[in-house]
Amino acid sequence: MGKKIPAKIKKSVRFVALDTLERVNKGGAYSNLLLNDMMSKAKLSEKDGRLYTELVYGTISRRLLLEFYLQPFIAKAKKVDDWVVTLLCLSLYQLEFLDKVPAHAVLNEAVEIGKARGNVGIGKFVNGVLRSIQREGLPKITSIKDPMTRLSVEISMPLWLTKKLVEQLGVEETLKLGLSLFEVSHVSARVDTRMVEREEVIATLEEEEGIFARESVVSPYGVVAEKGYLANSRLFQYGLMTIQDESSMLVAPAMQIQKHHKVLDACAAPGGKTTHIATFLDPTFGGEVTALDIHDHKVKLIEENARRLRVEEAIHAQKMDARAIHEQFEPESFDRILVDAPCSGLGLMRRKPDIKYHKKLEDFLQLQKIQLEILESAAPTLKHSGIMTYSTCTITKEENQEVIETFLAAHPEFEKVEVTVNPQIQDAVSDDQLTLYPHQYMTDGFFICCLRKK
Repeated sequence: MGKKIPAKIKKSVRFVALDTLERVNKGGAYSNLLLNDMMSKAKLSEKDGRLYTELVYGTISRRLLLEFYLQPFIAKAKKVDDWVVTLLCLSLYQLEFLDKVPAHAVLNEAVEIGKARGNVGIGKFVNGVLRSIQREGLPKITSIKDPMTRLSVEISMPLWLTKKLVEQLGVEETLKLGLSLFEVSHVSARVDTRMVEREEVIATLEEEEGIFARESVVSPYGVVAEKGYLANSRLFQYGLMTIQDESSMLVAPAMQIQKHHKVLDACAAPGGKTTHIATFLDPTFGGEVTALDIHDHKVKLIEENARRLRVEEAIHAQKMDARAIHEQFEPESFDRILVDAPCSGLGLMRRKPDIKYHKKLEDFLQLQKIQLEILESAAPTLKHSGIMTYSTCTITKEENQEVIETFLAAHPEFEKVEVTVNPQIQDAVSDDQLTLYPHQYMTDGFFICCLRKK
């Protein structure tokens, strides 16, 4: 039976943050999925909820850096429990990176949590470590002799992943990418411009909701919130816009869809790209998108989103493993196919900071196998002169360029075609493939390649 924690401490922001961090560290759940659940259970106020979110995301995103800072101060201790290390990292994050939190408040609450969760001795240990840090200052990153290890610690990225990014981008761009992940992510929404102009949406959000937003430079359909919650707005509820990252708004336009096309979305849930595709179709001319997912509950989610955004007439959602497409559909059934493939998700590291600690190099090769299987299965069902678009929310060559190279080597009947984008992001297109890195436009990392069947 666990130790009974006083209610006052158990409901405190920092205790809830510690509990969340422990669960994430153990690999039980991703931070973005836990946040709302934990806030709701703890009944945190809006103000406390903002601090809690900052503490969790900040501590996770800088974990390796915080552990480096902490190490000299706990090195002589015989044994320090994992939860105590997490509590110290959480406290250190506040002391070093949050200006508005008084140091004495950080120390006092850390000590109280240490005593309540452990014992008086742990409380004293926590107090001693934090006061030593205040007195002596933090170790310098420049003390790390190996340049790659130093970069890994500075951007808090596992060493193997740091090396991989340096191979692709070079040291300078990897540093920029890593540091950009410490910045707060902005929520963006896709506007249904058939029904309302972006300018009107921005004005309405500010006047009626107190939400400050700006036009996306990445997508002509996007608005980006500088302040406020877009999902709480009436425009969202009325189905005039939906939450979607700017980078993923580029997929549907890149497919060159015409209103009469039969489209297949092979890996569709939760339906952001499906519903965007549907806005280019006209059911009265036969336009339709068939949206697939392997799970029943995700198929229902696609249908719910289609109804909210009023495009349900153009969408047919069904349960299917995308690797079985060729078994279920006749050859040359579709004018356009989207394979938004399962991937490592490393493009999402700003919104899911813990993802970088959970992935391994071998994951890429396993995922590459699945990605190629889906492309292989979908290819026969594409009409001649049709376009199959491959996209991922990751930034590794193994899951992006190498997948395309391998597929084209086996399928000479396909060729790459230009990915059309705004002039502002044209530099992100190389060899008819779009690769967006998270630091370039503060979006998710993303990849798009369009393949035409000759």
